[in-house]
Amino acid sequence: MITDVRVPLEQQPYSAAYEQMLEKVRYEGAYPTRERADEAMRLVLAGLGRQLTGDERVDLAACLPVEAARALTAQIPDTQPLTGWAFVKDLATRTGASLATTRWDTGSVFSAVAAQAGPDLMTRILHQLPTGYALLFGQAELNPAA
Repeated sequence: MITDVRVPLEQQPYSAAYEQMLEKVRYEGAYPTRERADEAMRLVLAGLGRQLTGDERVDLAACLPVEAARALTAQIPDTQPLTGWAFVKDLATRTGASLATTRWDTGSVFSAVAAQAGPDLMTRILHQLPTGYALLFGQAELNPAA
């Protein structure tokens, strides 16, 4: 049966790509529900959207499912980039969650983001962001030789 009734955005089904990414976040974060994983993903992607600029932002959005790309690109980048630890503290302040929970959420979401982005784009993203993000993405923090 075809109907002309519009479903509100919040009730529209997710794309298969977003469902798959959401399941990865749920598994990585050991979240009890999809709703909790979805909340973490949207909050962390919004935070990343406030940090990432330029071609890396555009290229990452192109790699992500539409729903995730919207959460990332709906944010206006901050004029002062935050270090990885400051990023976690900022998210914790905005959400009212503990630092430990926010760090867990960030790592869970960034793991799925890294899988979507691939190694070349991740290298470019990590070169753009201040120190501390590599560890949040589950990678070694490489410092240039002195």
